[in-house]
Amino acid sequence: MTSVVAAFRRRAAEAPDTVAVSAGDDRLTYAELDRWAREVSRELADGAGAAPGDRIAVCLERSPGLVAALLGVLGAGAAFVPVGPDDPDARVAEVFADAEIRAVLCEPDAAGRFAPYGLPVLRVPDRPAADRPVPEATAAVAPDDLAYLMYTSGSTGRPKAVMVEHRNITNLVTDPNYVELGPGDRILQLAPVAFDAATFEIWGALLNGARLVLAPPRQIQAEELGALLRDEGITVLWLTAALFHRQIDVDVKAFSGLRTVLAGGDVLSVPHIRELREAVPGCGIVNGYGPTETTTFAVCHRIGAREDLGHAVPIGTPLQNVDVRIVDGSGMPLPDGTPGELWIGGAGVSRGYWRRPDLTGKAFVTAPWDSAAGRFYRSGDLARRRPDGVLEFLGRDDDQFKLRGFRIEPGELESVLTGHPQVRGAAAGVRENHLGDRRLVAWVVPEADVLDRRALRAYLRARVPEHMIPAAFVALPELPITGNGKTDRKALPAPDWTSKSIYV
Repeated sequence: MTSVVAAFRRRAAEAPDTVAVSAGDDRLTYAELDRWAREVSRELADGAGAAPGDRIAVCLERSPGLVAALLGVLGAGAAFVPVGPDDPDARVAEVFADAEIRAVLCEPDAAGRFAPYGLPVLRVPDRPAADRPVPEATAAVAPDDLAYLMYTSGSTGRPKAVMVEHRNITNLVTDPNYVELGPGDRILQLAPVAFDAATFEIWGALLNGARLVLAPPRQIQAEELGALLRDEGITVLWLTAALFHRQIDVDVKAFSGLRTVLAGGDVLSVPHIRELREAVPGCGIVNGYGPTETTTFAVCHRIGAREDLGHAVPIGTPLQNVDVRIVDGSGMPLPDGTPGELWIGGAGVSRGYWRRPDLTGKAFVTAPWDSAAGRFYRSGDLARRRPDGVLEFLGRDDDQFKLRGFRIEPGELESVLTGHPQVRGAAAGVRENHLGDRRLVAWVVPEADVLDRRALRAYLRARVPEHMIPAAFVALPELPITGNGKTDRKALPAPDWTSKSIYV
């Protein structure tokens, strides 16, 4: 294993004049990106006193400067903590305090937003001139150094940060057994950096000599994505299941120029897979599965051109250097065909949760059998292994769910909802709307007879990320309760999606 920095610099030395990053008409070669990232590392060390092991918040729009910033943070021996430019201030304050941020890299016009934290606030240095000497490395970076903290939803109402190391990232994209990546490829960077799909997009391109093509720094609609894929000559694309399905519905021919599309973060629709295979038989399709704790993907399934999928798309087989087991309640491996919890071990398993030894100890465990994989991550997902070794996903064994690729703990959203003075009780979950799309729903027991949905949505927007804002609010006189005193989630009524009153 090697570090992300060493792997990138090797590519930059091999092909310095190859385009590494493009955004519209803007082009950045591997040599130029290397020089720019080193400038960022130097600025962090000299301007902020950043040292190896520090955490640097990165709050930047999608741009070549963002890529240089991420690489520059890693080159300084530090770890980046992605912060969305639109994240509410309350969430940012929580992350800054928890991660013990050393400095902030942000857009010049956002500097005032971070001034109250009393931290060095830096902008990304201007792109250095081609004749400027390349700065020396500011730090030695090892494979087991921390690369980033990524915050995910927490069941206690407090978000938790997954600690991902350099070696986790390089294992994900170096000689992958689930997709071909190499010079000549063009990989679209579409996911927010705070979503771990960006780990595959960015480093899958830059550590394989490919071109990273940046989508515009705004949300791209399915109607626009097809033109972007065609105009940029994209060969490899990652989409969440929801975007994947939507793109097929709107413009399935948009996939015509692709060699491979990877999709996941939720269950893939068999009818959509069939439609894509029929319309664009030359496009390979990969179902990618993996929690943030195991670095984007843990198992993947290349869907065969004539494979009979039945009623569900399997999640596949492990990545290189990854070990997966289906276990019973005591953690012992189960025979093929028997449902159980999916445990993931090997090179993709992250260090654990930042400053949460209690949660780390519960989720990251040593196998009670002899295994060379070391620690395993208890995914909480149910699966079974077919006789041919392929894994089938069977759902969750708790209340956690994924929506549009983002993992959501209902407990976190419910905790925020019940903090509103007009809310007496709340539950959160996912339901299909009248169009068959999965949407986040909040069931609320209001203190008064009338629920002010508009005020409640504004209250949430100030406290949680956009992907945790419910699409619909359902008012209830009380939450249904099971015999053991827990919320009976199966008894929560479906929203009347045709009624405008659930939205406003």
